[in-house]
Amino acid sequence: MIDSYKEAVEFLFGQLPVFERVGASAYKPGLERVMALSHEFGDPHRHLKKVIHVAGTNGKGSTAHTLAAILQSAGYRTGLFTSPHLVDFRERIRVNGEMITQEAVVDFVNRYVGLSCDLSPSFFELTTVLAFEWFVRSEVDVAIVEVGLGGRLDSTNILSPDLCVITNISLDHTSLLGETPEAIALEKAGIIKPSVPVVIGEAAGAVRSVFEDAAHRCGAPVCFAQDSNLVSSFEPVVGGILYHTVSDGDFIGELGGDYQVNNTTTILSAVARLRDLGVSVSEDAVKTGFGNVSKLTGLQGRWMKLSDSPLVICDTGHNPGGWTYLVKQLNDLAGCKHIVVGFVADKDVSAILRMMADNIHNARYYFTAPQCPRRLDEEQLRECAREQGLDGETFCNVCEAYEKALADCDKGDMVFIGGSNYVAAELLSTL
Repeated sequence: MIDSYKEAVEFLFGQLPVFERVGASAYKPGLERVMALSHEFGDPHRHLKKVIHVAGTNGKGSTAHTLAAILQSAGYRTGLFTSPHLVDFRERIRVNGEMITQEAVVDFVNRYVGLSCDLSPSFFELTTVLAFEWFVRSEVDVAIVEVGLGGRLDSTNILSPDLCVITNISLDHTSLLGETPEAIALEKAGIIKPSVPVVIGEAAGAVRSVFEDAAHRCGAPVCFAQDSNLVSSFEPVVGGILYHTVSDGDFIGELGGDYQVNNTTTILSAVARLRDLGVSVSEDAVKTGFGNVSKLTGLQGRWMKLSDSPLVICDTGHNPGGWTYLVKQLNDLAGCKHIVVGFVADKDVSAILRMMADNIHNARYYFTAPQCPRRLDEEQLRECAREQGLDGETFCNVCEAYEKALADCDKGDMVFIGGSNYVAAELLSTL
């Protein structure tokens, strides 16, 4: 019998394989176990009212959170399932921005332990069923569910959604999803369901053909957001980005980062499809949602400003696709950039470091490592950086590196912390 939330979380992380911590060995592709597990808990995935399923290499978290903020603002009771969390496990499962209760987590784990069958589910399979059951118990009007990894064989793909969204494709998790953009696109296209509309954020060439073919086979109406021209122009302003749109007037999106512009086009295209499905979403709801994503949904770590003097930015971008935008935005900032970075070992770190070397000028580097088994040792990271023409100091933990970067700042300098969700999590947990 598990008596406390602390014990329940320790069980989840200690007794079951967790991809975020141990990597590929925790990845259990296939839907048989999660279907059987869901059945043991009353098939909650079959009892959700409306579902939006969100996949993609980058931007799916921001997209899912912003859609949730918009629908909450429109008056819908909204469930949101995302991963990973940064500080508290319960961040993964929210209803109208409120995290699942500690008591509900304890109760679910105890009922799982009490099952007579031996399903041996993965951490993510168990968490997925917990989320779906909580949404049913909470009587949500709409559930927004972010894919954990890939799409076709992801645990969340037992859903029957009303709308599918795929943000974009770039190389990530290649050992599990495929070595080419086309192969990865095929895995993510696996969430497309018969006759269910799908919004694709960005896709070109062979990747676009993969999505077109998958939608055609399913008879699913497909919309490519990049073709919509819903955002006519945009400009950075105090508090975020000012968007001028065709569909919803002018509004400020609070999420910073150049990459959010593409996400915004995807989100507005998704809202248009929801309106087609009879979901009432006013312009005011769109404006309120975009302007208050963090407050309404608890989102953290997207070009997140932690301080103005000096400017301190934290971002969870962790693959080459995400860093394509980060390096440009960092280089555009004035003063010396004090960059605190750490990575997990199964990312294409060399490609990211090459981007930094080629695109970020006037920078100092502080190499560190997140405290998780998948971590890339800080000394190894420094050696990788030297191969790309970069050098810097090494630190055994994130906060030590951050404190040194702050101490080194002169007037007009800035500090950036990123490279991994786990780097951001360590910093935010301490702060």
